[in-house]
Amino acid sequence: MAPKVAALVLVLLAVSGARADVNPDDVASVIWKYFTELSSNAKETVDQLQQTELTKQINTLLKSNLQSVSAYAEDLQERLVPFAIKLQARLAQDSERLKEQIRRELAELQAKLAPYADEVHQQIGTNIRQLQAKMSPYAEELRSRVDRGAGELQRALEPYAAELRDRLQDNAESIQASLSPYADRLQEQIDGGVKTLKEHLAPMADELKAQVGQSVAELRRGLSPYAQEMQDGLNRQLESLTAQMERAAEELRARLATSSEELRAQLSPLAQELRDAASGDAESLRQRLGPLVQQLDQRVGQTLEAFRQQAAPFGETFGKQLVQRLEELRGKLDSGAAGVEDHLELLEKEVREKVSTFLST
Repeated sequence: MAPKVAALVLVLLAVSGARADVNPDDVASVIWKYFTELSSNAKETVDQLQQTELTKQINTLLKSNLQSVSAYAEDLQERLVPFAIKLQARLAQDSERLKEQIRRELAELQAKLAPYADEVHQQIGTNIRQLQAKMSPYAEELRSRVDRGAGELQRALEPYAAELRDRLQDNAESIQASLSPYADRLQEQIDGGVKTLKEHLAPMADELKAQVGQSVAELRRGLSPYAQEMQDGLNRQLESLTAQMERAAEELRARLATSSEELRAQLSPLAQELRDAASGDAESLRQRLGPLVQQLDQRVGQTLEAFRQQAAPFGETFGKQLVQRLEELRGKLDSGAAGVEDHLELLEKEVREKVSTFLST
């Protein structure tokens, strides 16, 4: 493989997440965020200014995430920015077209389903109950993983408090010399424990996304017999439903990751306080260190308990979101009125697919 080709492959691997934090979703989010902001801002009318702002956002994304391959990020940037500008321009046209298409299709679908209103209600109600029954074990499993992960981290940190109490019996010079390496080991334990916790929790989002796909497929099979000749309209509504549910699953993933990082941020100051204590004079070391040793167990326990209280209910919240989406679908099929966000869900899904395809080629 030629060196330049190999380098470009490395860039693409980096963008896909193998070598850096940038992935197609990050790029798509920049484009989509810019489009939605632009659509809601009637004052933004100068094309050149629009393109400049979009270019600036993409450049910032690439520069902040592709520093290790910066020599080739520029090449990728030159290809990506024109693609993004064309895609954003197309979104503006497709948005109104798709909005009208969905409005028309939903009105026609509602008329087609009207003679079977009771059956449709019953089918969606059955799907809601099935989804609730399937989500309950997932919610319990997530709660269990949160509790188990927090408990394991707490047990891993307990010996550090005991060791620190023992060290207080040594002379001041010995304590001071050993305190900084001790703080480093404590930080490593915190980092490793949080990483393990995230690894245990992350697969839940993928499992829930798979369950979402299965539930929507079951709903499609249940509703299809009542929507003969309107399968495209039904499929478009279910695609929008799937996009909403998958976004909820990604939000769950993000919330779990954010909570885990917040846990790290709340535990890490313990190690820093020990380093600060070691940097002072030896005479007052025990005076500064004593209260910290007494508080260590308590502060770890309180921090982990706060994490449990925050993260454990995420599964139940996710299940409620899915049920709400199904209730909204039932309401739309009853009224024939499309929601304001319906077409945006499909547009965003298209953006993410097109960005992913662009980067993979």
